[in-house]
Amino acid sequence: MSNTTSLLSLIGRNEELFKSDIERYELELSENVTKSRFLVLGGAGSIGQAVSKEIFKRNPKKLHVVDISENNLAELVRDLRSSFGYIEGDFQTFALDIGSVEYDAFIEMDGEYDYVLNLSALKHVRSEKDPFTLMRMINVNIFNTDKTISQSIEKGTKKYFCVSTDKAANPVNMMGASKRIMEMFLMRRSKEISISTARFANVAFSDGSLLHSFNQRIQKKQPIVAPNDIRRYFVTPKESGELCLMSCIFGENRDILFPKLSESLHLITFAEIAVKYLSVMGYEPFLCKTEDEARELVTTLPMEGKWPCLFSGSDTTGEKDFEEFFTASEELDMERFENLGVIKNTAKYSEEKIELFEKEIGLMRKEKAWNREKVVELFHRMIPNFMHKETGKYLDGKM
Repeated sequence: MSNTTSLLSLIGRNEELFKSDIERYELELSENVTKSRFLVLGGAGSIGQAVSKEIFKRNPKKLHVVDISENNLAELVRDLRSSFGYIEGDFQTFALDIGSVEYDAFIEMDGEYDYVLNLSALKHVRSEKDPFTLMRMINVNIFNTDKTISQSIEKGTKKYFCVSTDKAANPVNMMGASKRIMEMFLMRRSKEISISTARFANVAFSDGSLLHSFNQRIQKKQPIVAPNDIRRYFVTPKESGELCLMSCIFGENRDILFPKLSESLHLITFAEIAVKYLSVMGYEPFLCKTEDEARELVTTLPMEGKWPCLFSGSDTTGEKDFEEFFTASEELDMERFENLGVIKNTAKYSEEKIELFEKEIGLMRKEKAWNREKVVELFHRMIPNFMHKETGKYLDGKM
């Protein structure tokens, strides 16, 4: 499900969201990219690949892509070669863990970049279900980000960009809260290097997403399951790449760019998208009442042009009832771009809180002993209005 037109129709739109802004700034954007050197971290994930493609097609002077997944890097190279061919600049990929000594050696040996874009993250709400994955999420989303900014500062990088999330605005889950804390670390570093970021909606059919799982379920002849009470905004992978590149090139220090909420960006439930998706695939949804019924019927219904579906309300930990890209206390610039809003930040942060967080997490990791409750309590100390929704149920406990 990669065709842009098909993706747009599935998420309830018929036009690309940032088309007018890209057209308006294309000349300046291309001139900047062509003369610049880029390092894309986490560049083989769905957003990372989209960003890498937006940079590659504008013929950069240098593009290095780092990701922990060698398989996804191989696919990125095949995709770029098949779509755009070759560039005159230095294009290379590296299968490295950002937290490793190998990565540090890579930066020491080279590290000469004008722009560093960090797309690496643990992005799933389900990653907070156990204390060990939760700690890795903290390390990847917060400490690896801080480490790579520090390295960028040492190497004289002009600009650092990283992705936040809509879930960082008034967070209710640990993933969103980790990104909110990451933003605090960014504010501290913004005194030493220009930093911009982006909050944006769900990326339609990105790896590991519920929409991506629809493809998997059809291929594996399994039922489709989706919540019918969670409404979300979606952007296409291409739009996610455009948003990141626009923020990286045009965002001023401490700016956070986000899609403007308008009639062109429609709220839609996962269940509604499932119905549209099945229609494109040639099936009608057949609503089941239980998982057992859905698993049983998937062996026969497809032959009748129907597909078993289980649509129900969401009751798992960390699900936010609605989406928001900014809070009431944030200063906005809604005039600069047609379809992009800008959150304007001053370097407001608590050094005391950041040092507390570093100390507490450092002790937990040194002792190799912590529990989820202790980490949640620390997050509450960092974010006093953190409205963590604990239900005792997690996505891994459902089909």
